[in-house]
Amino acid sequence: MADDRAATFDTPTIDTPTIDTPTVDAPAHPVPTPPRLQAVSDTVGELVGRRSRDLERPLRVLDLGGGTGGLAVPLAALGHHVTVLDPSPDALAALERRAAEYSVADRITARQGDTDSLADTETLVDLVSDGAFDLVCCHGVLEVVDDPAGALAGVASVLAPGGYLSLLVAGRLAVVLARALAGDFGYARQVLTSEDGRWGRTDPLPRRFDTEELATLLDRVGFRDVEVHGVRVFADLVPSATLDSAADRAALDALEREVAAHPRYADVLGRLGAGLHATARHA
Repeated sequence: MADDRAATFDTPTIDTPTIDTPTVDAPAHPVPTPPRLQAVSDTVGELVGRRSRDLERPLRVLDLGGGTGGLAVPLAALGHHVTVLDPSPDALAALERRAAEYSVADRITARQGDTDSLADTETLVDLVSDGAFDLVCCHGVLEVVDDPAGALAGVASVLAPGGYLSLLVAGRLAVVLARALAGDFGYARQVLTSEDGRWGRTDPLPRRFDTEELATLLDRVGFRDVEVHGVRVFADLVPSATLDSAADRAALDALEREVAAHPRYADVLGRLGAGLHATARHA
């Protein structure tokens, strides 16, 4: 699946400096990181560092719907071994070129497969027949699969005991707020009250999630230590004209980071994030 697969927010990439236990020398030309989802990058970096320290070795990572390697290439540049599963041959070809550009092709395995195969445990295991993974990243995928619970069960089947899941989905309440501010009150109400978080037939996204729904789904599948944080609380609401300068963009990034980590307001404001980022651990 290509990097624009969810059509709601860009696929995050990992900022190399946030992963504090590199296993190889940093690449000569560091992989650039889009700032829009830096909070996701920071959190994934913390998971990678923690698990790598625990295991005292590079990680085995599965990136579902990993597209052109925005996540895989930076992780591979740190010495981790990454398998990317994506349905798009064009995206996988771009991944191979990018991996070659950063000299990490030997640490990236590209496999073509439809994301709905996630709900079929046997098919998923066949597609990624590389054993159990220490970390599975599933970003912008759960919104488009036919069976979200089945997909998460499939993810659990390929995670090693104690392994981590990083899950990024589209948030419902962000669209409610954005539609209301745009004067589309009927659409806002439909997104708020519909079972799938859609505004109707013209909505390009099959479903959206809220914080409680996502946490309940992960718990039901058997994941533990579930945490859900909102990301891009303000980024999609701010007029682009206010972000002309690097200083303005940095200020917005700092605000987003502060919201994500605030001890009192992260939970409240995070529910309004365009993306909901969940982390969980396999029992």
